Amino acid sequence: MIKKESKNDVRLRRHKRIREHLSGTNERPRLNVYRSNNGIYVQVIDDTVGKTLVSSSSSALKLKNGGNMEAAIAVGKDIAEKCKKAKINTVVFDRGGNLYHGRVKALAEAARENGLEF
Repeated sequence: MIKKESKNDVRLRRHKRIREHLSGTNERPRLNVYRSNNGIYVQVIDDTVGKTLVSSSSSALKLKNGGNMEAAIAVGKDIAEKCKKAKINTVVFDRGGNLYHGRVKALAEAARENGLEF
């Protein structure tokens, strides 16, 4: 019998492949997205130093339901505002191996609408 590979293993392999070509610098840090069933988490990372510059999540915003599209949009707006305060204008988008669809796409578009460039 053929054993099916888990979706998370496929996502991790895709993420590893993407990260070979993607890294954040001081001028253009990496906007990393992690999506779970219960929430969505975002970090802006400078890979040259290995330091998180700003972060946001649906749990930090104390949203009632952190695993839906409205939460992703709220987190996208919040991370864009925090980046403006930290004087970060452009980032490299790292979708974490997830497909650019649904909550990940909603977060990215909300961040772009609020002034973040990528």
